[in-house]
Amino acid sequence: MLKGRVNEYTEQTKEGTQYRRRVLKDFSKLLDDEIEKIVLFMIEQQGLIAARLEDLGKRRARLQDIPLLQEITELREDYRSVGLDLVTLLKFVELNANAVRKILKKFDERLGYKFTDYYVRSRSNHPYSQLQQLLTTIIDLVISELLKKDPIIDLITATADKLTNSTNFLRFLGQHALIAQADSTAGTEDEQHVGEDKYHLMSLVLNLANTFLYMVNTYIVVPTADGYATSLGAAATACGAVIGSMAVAQVFSSVYFSAWSNRSYFRPLLFSSVVLLLGNVMYAMAFDLGSLTILLLGRVLCGMGSARAVNRRYISDCVPPRIRMQASAAFVSASALGMACGPALAGLLQTNFSLYGLTINQITLPGWIMAFGWLVYLIWLWISFQEPDLGPDAKDFYEGSSSSTSTRYMEQEKMEQGFTEHLLPSEQDEEDDNGDEEHNETLSSSTTTLRPASSVASAYTLLTPSVKVQLLIYFMLKYAMEILLAESSVVTGYYFGWDIGTVSVFLAVLGLSVLPVNAIILVASEMALLAGVMLSFKLTVEYTVAQYVCSAVLTFVSAEVVEGVNLSLLSRVMSARLSRGTYNGGLLSTEAGTVARVVADGTITAAGLLAGEGRLLNATLLPALLVCVASIAATLSTYNSLFY
Repeated sequence: MLKGRVNEYTEQTKEGTQYRRRVLKDFSKLLDDEIEKIVLFMIEQQGLIAARLEDLGKRRARLQDIPLLQEITELREDYRSVGLDLVTLLKFVELNANAVRKILKKFDERLGYKFTDYYVRSRSNHPYSQLQQLLTTIIDLVISELLKKDPIIDLITATADKLTNSTNFLRFLGQHALIAQADSTAGTEDEQHVGEDKYHLMSLVLNLANTFLYMVNTYIVVPTADGYATSLGAAATACGAVIGSMAVAQVFSSVYFSAWSNRSYFRPLLFSSVVLLLGNVMYAMAFDLGSLTILLLGRVLCGMGSARAVNRRYISDCVPPRIRMQASAAFVSASALGMACGPALAGLLQTNFSLYGLTINQITLPGWIMAFGWLVYLIWLWISFQEPDLGPDAKDFYEGSSSSTSTRYMEQEKMEQGFTEHLLPSEQDEEDDNGDEEHNETLSSSTTTLRPASSVASAYTLLTPSVKVQLLIYFMLKYAMEILLAESSVVTGYYFGWDIGTVSVFLAVLGLSVLPVNAIILVASEMALLAGVMLSFKLTVEYTVAQYVCSAVLTFVSAEVVEGVNLSLLSRVMSARLSRGTYNGGLLSTEAGTVARVVADGTITAAGLLAGEGRLLNATLLPALLVCVASIAATLSTYNSLFY
């Protein structure tokens, strides 16, 4: 019946007679009704098992007074019989969970939605979810009455373990990275073995080190960028161009690094290290050369070495499922730590001397320090990195140009959608699918549906309104953060007279403040971010340190929280075709964030030239305020499609 209804929805949406929100609500109601039948039967069976356990408990109490060997043996066998019936009930749950997964998978494939993950997780807090506690209680009671070495205990435990589906902070943190997560138990043994063969601990550490160093490189110049600009004859507000030129180059570098990672991981990381080394040398030498052009070109070259797309891709492709979530969390932590360490390191570089005719001071030292850091990393990379075996058809695999790879896409999609674990063996799925009269039709349509996007245009056609809103939110939060960070040295110097050391400490504490923050609902976080931006405006004669610090903390921490929720939702609503390939979800989010940083830094420079330092703060905050309001309005307009 549900398959027939899915076919009706497919035709209706093609004809334009049915809307997305109505389809989701109708299908949810139908599926809820069918699941309710299963739940009621489960309640009935659990009641029968509980009644039998109560009766066996009374018999056991009587035998404690008059122990009879034959009756003890019979009692033990009766407990084993209850255990077998419990296993049967668990398998019944398993069978129906698999049926739910398959109909949800068919719904997603036919209508192009990604509804499965939301449906499963949204029902986790339903009153019926208390059935899991009841099952656990009965399981514990049965096991406690059996002999410790009884084989049926292992059977009960193994069956119950398949129904476990937990969510913790590590899983939430890993979602920040927008890295495709695979099931730790899904897939065949061969697939698991291949994942272990690709995994190399030192290579993963090098990948994370690249992430950390790049974030340090991005933000180490923030406290001194205005001073560097003025020393070369430019306005202090040119710091926006100095900081933002790296982001401009990253817009383009993210694309070719993402494409390059289809074939190799070592060569992109090697190229990234060399380019960043040269870029930092140019940045440092611009002072002695007296050239603002060399300074900007150095930062552009640093941006051309941004390998964050490779960093994400490596974790997704080369880290085995059993530790992929931990690796994803480490990626996010490395980024946050690098953001904090950059300004902190700049605050420590308070010196001034000459070496072989080169000026070494607080302005040039960040460039020399990072050049040395990338040189050390380059040597470490060359010695220790192990290129994973991508196979001769690596390019075909990521571009989706062969029929064999289409089959693999379907297998991976099968793992990514639905429950955290497959509740039935893959052989059973194949047997069921072969008996499905619509299987061949679904297979042929899914082969095309699951191919990754091969161009910017094809990627854009896959962006649903929900995805566009999430990308807008990502743009908004990156824009607000970049306005706050990039102009901090100018604003604090103009209003409070802060020196480089004070600004560095402030930015370092700001970066570290986000590490212990957990999830907050999206709209509330956006409202907090909006409040932080509004609080930052200079509306009175006196602008105090307390006002600036409080508004900065509120803006920065809210933006980081929004980013976590935003990327989690983005991974949920984004098409499966954008989960891999060159033009993947990670690339789109990186581009949205990078463009936001470019626009923000450009706004600072333009506002400084047109309005001067005295009006810089309000002039740059006004666009941030408008973008925040637009993002909140867009979120509210697509709220149902995001959460329902």
